[in-house]
Order: sequence, then structure tokens, then C-alpha cells
Amino acid sequence: MADLPLTMKLPSVLSLNEYWRPVPVRGKGGVVLHTTMVPTDKAKAFKDDVGWRVKQYGVREPLKCRLRVHIAIYPHRPLDWEKRVRMDPMRWDDTVQCIDVDNARKVLYDAFNGVLWCDDKQVFADSSERMEPDGEKRVLVTISEYIRERNPQGSLL
Repeated sequence: MADLPLTMKLPSVLSLNEYWRPVPVRGKGGVVLHTTMVPTDKAKAFKDDVGWRVKQYGVREPLKCRLRVHIAIYPHRPLDWEKRVRMDPMRWDDTVQCIDVDNARKVLYDAFNGVLWCDDKQVFADSSERMEPDGEKRVLVTISEYIRERNPQGSLL
């Protein structure tokens, strides 16, 4: 088992539109019964890349414990970042293009299933944040074991 906590540097995450594609499921006569979503070729390549990177960090088999996950998303810093800082020093990066944290979580969790952990139901706590662009577009994922604090009212039951 890999030593926890573990922080992994990963490439930027695909958007959900790049990750999933709709496929119509047809019945008799070609009538569309419903549409299902399947991973794209880009998604499969991303999952393979993430799997390889997870192994590079020493994870040889999926973790089996309860987990806490923190995701830090670093968007690409635009060429005009200095101008943006001068115009609005505290919120200059609000207009920087970046995947939203919820979509990043969904894509990463899917890519980690069966590689970093058995199933994402093992994640008992998670957090994510969009960081100030500092040059390199990347994602830092920190995994630690989740240990639930004992319920102080448990003895009352």
C-alpha cells in the first residue's frame, strides 16, 4: 500500500464535454429509446495516463480504506496576467478560463476508480479549490486516510 498522505501532480483535467459523449440506444425500427453516455477516446487516454501516473506515485493496487481527497486546480496563467493584476489585484484571476471544481472532481473520480481506489464510495470527505494561476496548468490531488472522529453523543444511544 502507498504511504498516505499522498500528493500527486497531474495534468489538467478534461472537461465533461470532452470526457463523455452521448450515444442513442435504438429499438425496433431505429426508434431512439434513450441516450446513454459513454467515455470518449480522449477520456480513455486520460484514464490510462492517470493510471500510469498513480502507479508512478507508488500505488500498485487500489487503496481499500476510507479516504479524504483534496483537489487543487491551477489554471493556465494568461499572457496578460500582469495587466489583470494591476486592474484588479484581489480578483484578477476570476476571468481566467478554468474547469469548474465540480466537473474536475467528477472526471478525476472516474479516472481513479479501480486504480487509486476500488470505488469512489470510499471517499468520505473531499474538498477542492481553484488556485491562483502561477504559470503551469496542473492539478494537485492529495489523498489521505479518513478517520471519523468518534461521535461524542454515541454513548447516549
